Amino acid sequence: MRDKTQANSAQPGDGLVRAGALVFFVGAVATLVTVAPLFLGTTPFPTYMFGLSMLMGVGFVIAGAGVLRSAAAGRRRDQAARAVSGQLSEQ
Repeated sequence: MRDKTQANSAQPGDGLVRAGALVFFVGAVATLVTVAPLFLGTTPFPTYMFGLSMLMGVGFVIAGAGVLRSAAAGRRRDQAARAVSGQLSEQ
C-alpha cells in the first residue's frame, strides 16, 4: 500500500487552490459590502472597494492555475508509471 497517495499529503497545486479560494472569498465579501449600500439606501463606499471586488476574479484565476498545475503533475506521474510498466513488460 506504499504506492497509494495518503489523504493528507500535499500535491502540486494544492497551495495555489487554497490561496485562490481565500482570495476569492475576500473578493466575495468585498462585493457584498460594496453592493449593500445600494439596497440599504446609504452612502456608497469609496472606489477602492470596487477594486477589492475584482479579487473574486483574481482568486478564480489563481485556483485555476493550481488545478492546471495539479493536472500536469498527475499527467507526468502517469507517463512515468507507463514508462516503468513498459520497461518491465519488455524484460
